[in-house]
Amino acid sequence: MAAGRWDEVERKLDVDEATMLPTLTGVGGVATTGQPVEVRLEATYFDTADLDLTRHGVTLRRRMGGDDAGWHLKLPQGEDTRTEVTRPLGRATRTVPRDLVTPVRALVRDHPLRPVARVSTRRREQALRDEDGVELAQVCDDHVHAERLHGQPLVQDWREWEVELVHGDRALLDAVAERLLAAGAAPASTSSKLARSLGDAVPSTPRPPTRKQLARGSAAQVLLAHLAEHVAELQRQDLRLRADEPGSVHRLRIAARRLRSALKTYGPLFEPGAVDPLGEELRWLGQALSAARDAQVLRERLHLLVAAEPPELVLGPVMNRIDDELRIAERAGREQALRALDGERYFRLLDSLDELLRVPPLAPGADAAARKVLPRLLQRDARRLRRAVREIDRTEDPVRHDAALHEARKKAKRLRYAAESTVPVFGRRAKKLAASAKEVQQALGEHQDTVMARRTLREHAVRAHANGENGFTFGRLHALEQARAAEAEREFEDAWRGFPTKNLRRWIRAG
Repeated sequence: MAAGRWDEVERKLDVDEATMLPTLTGVGGVATTGQPVEVRLEATYFDTADLDLTRHGVTLRRRMGGDDAGWHLKLPQGEDTRTEVTRPLGRATRTVPRDLVTPVRALVRDHPLRPVARVSTRRREQALRDEDGVELAQVCDDHVHAERLHGQPLVQDWREWEVELVHGDRALLDAVAERLLAAGAAPASTSSKLARSLGDAVPSTPRPPTRKQLARGSAAQVLLAHLAEHVAELQRQDLRLRADEPGSVHRLRIAARRLRSALKTYGPLFEPGAVDPLGEELRWLGQALSAARDAQVLRERLHLLVAAEPPELVLGPVMNRIDDELRIAERAGREQALRALDGERYFRLLDSLDELLRVPPLAPGADAAARKVLPRLLQRDARRLRRAVREIDRTEDPVRHDAALHEARKKAKRLRYAAESTVPVFGRRAKKLAASAKEVQQALGEHQDTVMARRTLREHAVRAHANGENGFTFGRLHALEQARAAEAEREFEDAWRGFPTKNLRRWIRAG
């Protein structure tokens, strides 16, 4: 099998030995069925000692037999869908190809991978075709023999049916699955052959608390649910970034920011100083990701700025100069981010986040009712924002003024994140507070973007002049960004006038 990557859409069903596979002609546009083909498949599954891949719904195997023999990595993408990454068999039988480990580094980290299950399958596969002969799906009748190699030995035998889409759609998948259920099958009891092979060796994942439970729960419950949500998001975006999916750097950075912000907001719920080192490591991660994201945002902004200019006012290779430099910066930033994500420091950060959720260093008062404790924490962040806003008018120096606006933006973002984390408890009023903070943050964020753009445009103008080029357009764009900065500051002032001025603790608790 050649190297490849695609999305696999399939549904599994459990079935007993006596049940006959029904006729599928006429179901969901199926006109004909191919002759059944029997194949023998031998697969060895790999995981860490703690089954980190399996616990996250990921499977990694080396399989022989059939027309897709090779190494297969399957990543969950949603209901019935997994992204499959494949590599040729090669000679090594126990050493996983490095480029199949890289996508799941956030889960595996630097822990060794070893065989955890061996699965033998006698498969009868049958193609489902439409009236033009196009293969819509494939139905597999699998007789499975599995041996657990992890922990206590376990041998199991079972039968299952699989329906995998080829050129068909989900309506076909549903129709075929419905026919198979009517014939005596049942929805699969596990998500994969590996999960069933491992049985009770796979640790159960606790369900997140419901919104109603959080509304009536303790401050610690709200905090830990919030942290768990964003640790999971950080791991998801790590997988997406390594697959070079759009927006993944930005979303990974946001997940790190939200976690760091939560440690600050909810700081009084932890033992003094217990999470300070973790906060610093999250800060380091955000900085490691910043170069790629900043270059991307700046390039997109300047593209729009130049595109809006009349052609006669764009003198010289303006867009080429901007594009060349920022694309190089973006690539270098991405390489820097990937180096950080493949390093021991990042792996230990992930270990620390796991430990935080497993054994949180909570202070004695953390188990008090959320409705009583959280308003005080929100009030604390709101006071910090108000102090930062007052600092804006205390300096006439332009550089310090811009820095003060940026600091207020960071405080507004922290309050927004804090308010969003309390929505399960305070509902509409928490949403309103978060929206007000977001409006302030966005206006100040726009201002900060102009600061970065003006700095870059000035640097380009200086270099253009040194190279004998006309710097007129760079100067014009700088002036436009200066005007946009003043406009953004007015938008901030409008947003700030609408910011809640009441006693926040009393107001949010009354909602």
